[in-house]
Amino acid sequence: MARILIVEDEERIASFVAKGLRADGHLTTTVADGRHGLDHALSGDHDLVVLDIGLPGMDGFEVLDQLRSQGSRVPVIVLTARDSVGDTVTALEGGADDYVPKPFRFAELLARVRLRLRQRSDPAGQRPDVLVQGGVRLDLRTRRAQVGGREVDLSAREFVLCEFLMLHAGQVLSREQLLDHVWGLDFDPGSNVVDVYVGYLRRKLGAGTIATVRGMGYRFDR
Repeated sequence: MARILIVEDEERIASFVAKGLRADGHLTTTVADGRHGLDHALSGDHDLVVLDIGLPGMDGFEVLDQLRSQGSRVPVIVLTARDSVGDTVTALEGGADDYVPKPFRFAELLARVRLRLRQRSDPAGQRPDVLVQGGVRLDLRTRRAQVGGREVDLSAREFVLCEFLMLHAGQVLSREQLLDHVWGLDFDPGSNVVDVYVGYLRRKLGAGTIATVRGMGYRFDR
């Protein structure tokens, strides 16, 4: 169970997110403006912040800037209707840990929340800002991927899947693990969504990047 702060001025969205997170077993606090959101985030009482950008009083970019400049490392997932590449990069380079554009499916937000909370509780320490394995480079701040120095375009779901595989490079991950960590949903065991997305990544990263371990799952080869 985690304590999650939701800073969102649209009451319908805030209620929807809070209800879903409580159903997943978390405690939630909802704040509707940037200044109060910053105060709550700086209190140290929360394990993760879901932060809207278009807030009254102080927008989400300023909240994030103040939060990081005052030394807080609480994970922040930015939730906003602004989905341009420029806004995405601004948020991530400003210290956000993830970015989910509106409209969104709650299952995707929940998958991001679970992943960031797991990384926060990892006793090995903070996750790196850049992952490099072989010729593949992922910048987790700017959400950019490169293969052999050439930038490739990954969808949000492809990026999260690639990130999780690279964080566990050399390990065999089952389809069930990938579904839980990346999608956060209880799919039908017969679903082939993991296989489909692994295929997408292979086409973009290189056929030999992700190995199939028959009867077990997939492995990102070092």
